[in-house]
Amino acid sequence: MTVHNSQPGKIPDHIPKHLIQDFPLKMGVYADENPFDRIVPEVCEGPDVIYALDVLPGGRGDAWIFRRQEDNREIYNDTEHFSNKGFSGFAELIGEHWSTIPAETDAPEHTYFRTLLNPVFAPGSMAKMEGTVRDAALRTLKRLEGKKECDFMDDFAFPFPVGVVLDLMGLPHERMDEFLTWERMLLHSGKAEVMADGVRKVTGYLREVIAERKQNPGDDLISFAIKSDVNGRKMTDDELLGYAFNFYIGGLDTVSANLGNFFLHLATNLDHQRELRQHPEKIREAIEEFLRVFAAVSTTRICIKEKTIRGITVKPGDKVQMNTTVANRDKHVYENPHEVILDRNPSHVTFATGPHHCLGVHLARRELRIAMEEFFKAIPEFRLKPGAKVSCQIGGIIQPRTLPIVW
Repeated sequence: MTVHNSQPGKIPDHIPKHLIQDFPLKMGVYADENPFDRIVPEVCEGPDVIYALDVLPGGRGDAWIFRRQEDNREIYNDTEHFSNKGFSGFAELIGEHWSTIPAETDAPEHTYFRTLLNPVFAPGSMAKMEGTVRDAALRTLKRLEGKKECDFMDDFAFPFPVGVVLDLMGLPHERMDEFLTWERMLLHSGKAEVMADGVRKVTGYLREVIAERKQNPGDDLISFAIKSDVNGRKMTDDELLGYAFNFYIGGLDTVSANLGNFFLHLATNLDHQRELRQHPEKIREAIEEFLRVFAAVSTTRICIKEKTIRGITVKPGDKVQMNTTVANRDKHVYENPHEVILDRNPSHVTFATGPHHCLGVHLARRELRIAMEEFFKAIPEFRLKPGAKVSCQIGGIIQPRTLPIVW
């Protein structure tokens, strides 16, 4: 297999020059506006495929981006030509060789991990967490009693879902601010040296936790992984680290980002907020539309066998950014793709599809629904604070940095 370099400044010879473009949705780039209003619609226009320069975080290079959703679905499901191994680069940043579990694994390893973990995150198991998640939302909302304004990100979007995940992992709430600082180093900087420092801090801490849980297992996801096996095979130490790291970064940011994007829309589109307050039974459908139109997370696939898609040759070593933000606004799939239609109830690729369909999807949907239900009950109609400027990260994970609202 010939591997073609895709590092910045070293564009492989097989890349058509007319498809090479800068792409604005990059980790570490911020805008003083809601990127979904103008920037994202503009990015969705253009050829069906581009080769985006320096689009991957941490200096990891360039990548193909396919704008058509059908092409993204094909790649998600094509494990013969595309691999998940090493796509995040987190271990590589610090000279180690573990993988985030199960995200950075291919079959048969991926099958083993999903066999182990799927029952824990199945719809029935997550339904049993309804009360736990709702209690967490209510506890978080108590901080806002008697107030007339808040920073939604700091006061709710982060502490609510992060608190749920810390409980699941058995990690201390009193260190939440420290954990979030590390998470921002990993997922918001885009600079290799900052990301590497974040990886060292998180892995150093998680290794201590894993060692302690081996001696004193509890009722948490880390202890579960230590105690469990499939056909007698237990996780290795590196696998346990990659598993814990995966849930750390997934649980401390993605739901928070979604909440920030959803509530920014609701704070600036009061007709939609009023509709959902008056008809809470519509919240489930609305969440699916919000997940589509405000898709926040992009991942990467690495080509392992030459593949032609839409007339473009993707060669081994080439990287493909799976940009859900763009794929979910494909005009060939959705009528008026940039419009928020609360009852559209769309199919989308926000949680990916195929073998790597998001493991935590049922927990995430439950958190998003309960957050909206309980926030509407506790807080009257809210809007963006007059004169406030909302700065948003526009790549890697799209989300507001702050969201000042008043009611």
